[in-house]
Amino acid sequence: MTIVDFAFDERTEELRKNLLEFMAEQVYPAEETAGRQRAAQDDPWRPVPVLRELQAEARRRGLWNLFLPDERYGAGLTNLQYAPLAEITGRSPQLAPSALNCAAPDTGNMEVLAMFGSEEQRRRWLEPLLKAEIRSAFAMTEPAVASSDATNIETRIERQGDEYVINGRKFYISGAMNPDCAVFIVMGKTDPGGADIRRQQSMVLVPRDTPGVTVTRAMKVFGFEDHWHGGHPEVLFENVRVPAGNLIGEEGGGFAIAQARLGPGRIHHCMRLIGMAERAIELMCRRAVSRTAFGRPLAEQGQVRAWIADARVAVEQLRLLVLKTAWLMDTVGNRGAHTEIQAIKIAVPRTVVGILDNAVQLFGAAGVSQDTPLAELYASARTLRLADGPDEVHQRSLARRELKRHTAARS
Repeated sequence: MTIVDFAFDERTEELRKNLLEFMAEQVYPAEETAGRQRAAQDDPWRPVPVLRELQAEARRRGLWNLFLPDERYGAGLTNLQYAPLAEITGRSPQLAPSALNCAAPDTGNMEVLAMFGSEEQRRRWLEPLLKAEIRSAFAMTEPAVASSDATNIETRIERQGDEYVINGRKFYISGAMNPDCAVFIVMGKTDPGGADIRRQQSMVLVPRDTPGVTVTRAMKVFGFEDHWHGGHPEVLFENVRVPAGNLIGEEGGGFAIAQARLGPGRIHHCMRLIGMAERAIELMCRRAVSRTAFGRPLAEQGQVRAWIADARVAVEQLRLLVLKTAWLMDTVGNRGAHTEIQAIKIAVPRTVVGILDNAVQLFGAAGVSQDTPLAELYASARTLRLADGPDEVHQRSLARRELKRHTAARS
């Protein structure tokens, strides 16, 4: 029998204690300050000054690049060690992940460069990303095709002598409105007629200031422009030329690199989502004990109690599934944890959206306003039912794997 122990080891407990203190002393108080600074800026996409202060304090406390398991670049934590820390940052998703340099899409891009980048690519792009001196974006999704199937992408990456020429249109390219965004990792087709549809794609590094790169518009998310995370704009690539040395890995390796990037990204999203749910439960409880309706505190209303109880049960279930997935990724690798990664990607965003919806309902009009974090948390959680593959794609793949097992047994 395999025994799985989810108890925090000494290092995790020390980091967790440190991070909880950092959140209470620095991050939560900075939320209101950040909002005021954002409103006062001429450029709403520019990072607020208080974020730099938080980053400096996080580095001083040793809370930096916690997501990277490679000790050459990050904290060297396992997925199981990182899970409770990422969850804590999810309680303030606008500030905390960026304060620790653990925010997407930079996290995934740093992982790609650490795993597949050349020495020169790491020197030029990974090193400043690790220091938060620059930001980056990952350009895969396209408006003209069903991007839930990454083999559909139409952006063309064509080799011409010592250069690659990129032509295509991308959208919902997170972080690209941030003036500190210095580089895109662009996925496109280098061999559109190739027999293996999973070997047609490649990835190249495209500096943002390269001629032909145009950020055409900021895409909104449920009406939000998401200034906190650098927006999610549409980007046009017109005859963009980059050196052949900007290719990441090998030609035809883009799809495999994307899969290697998205596995950790999916579980990181789910870890933070549990933190969002915990923030929602805390807000619900505070509201319930402080408000009266129809002659009784909301905390005495049966429906409110049911929402709170169901939320607690759901969060405990989700956390255990995420921890099991993290443990499997650490012990048998991402491929061995494929089923569990897909299971959490289906279950966690969908369930957390439901918890947040009940929290909004409990707060009434205030729940959809700017006076609580609930509306932005809801928009973020609902978006994650699409990001890194929509629910239905993961359901399709997971069901196929289950059915295959039983079909083989029947045969």
